[in-house]
Amino acid sequence: MTPEFGLIIVGDEILSGKRSDKHLPKVIELLSRRGLALSWVRLVGDDRTRITDALRDAFASRDAVFCCGGIGATPDDHTRQCAAAALGVELALHPQARELIESRMRDLAAERNEVFDPERPDNVHRYNMGVFPVGARIVHNPYNKIPGFSCDGPGGGQVHFVPGFPVMAWPMIEGVLDTVYAQHHRQGAWEERSVIVFGAMEAALTPLMEQLELAHAVKVFSLPSVDHPEFGRHIELGVKGAVSVVAPAYAALLAGLHAHGAQLGPEMVRS
Repeated sequence: MTPEFGLIIVGDEILSGKRSDKHLPKVIELLSRRGLALSWVRLVGDDRTRITDALRDAFASRDAVFCCGGIGATPDDHTRQCAAAALGVELALHPQARELIESRMRDLAAERNEVFDPERPDNVHRYNMGVFPVGARIVHNPYNKIPGFSCDGPGGGQVHFVPGFPVMAWPMIEGVLDTVYAQHHRQGAWEERSVIVFGAMEAALTPLMEQLELAHAVKVFSLPSVDHPEFGRHIELGVKGAVSVVAPAYAALLAGLHAHGAQLGPEMVRS
């Protein structure tokens, strides 16, 4: 079965307004390209209790979850420690992470025409970025080699941890989607059809929506607007699901709207 996808965004800077979140729209886009969809999102600050609670919930689910932020090695980075606490395991330097971090440090030394010294205090500290919960797997970072990690929860949830920096996080998320979840891609298998309904009230159309969901294996959605610059007060009413079931469900939707005497506007198709 295709898992549901979730997103956890970690960082005080988002909650304080110092930075605007960019991960939510990008993850929606990355999933959509593959015929997938985001089911939920959770945003938490740099608080160990709240991060641990969010991760414990994710691990207990059966969802595929991306967690962005807080995996560095500075005092305000807590995500690695919280992941271990949520799983009830110890933290340890991952052997492959150590190799990747050392490779990155050698590259930096070469760029600066320096001799690499693994015992230099700043280099020793960098190894902390590879200290992951025991049993974690590497998430490769094509930007600078410093890896993220993935862990499986007791409930079947898989959480994939990436940095907060979009330039690193987004290629890492794509890599996970195209390897771990490649078999679940549904390009061309999913479709959404909708129509603009002018001047209608959702309450009057609710019985039609309920009837459609009972008769067809689709999700019905209703997006009302009261001040749209082009359409004014209206409802975008539609159905979404597998291509094979959307067409008959949408035809039934249009027939029901015509029976209501609804005034219809543009129709939209997304896949």
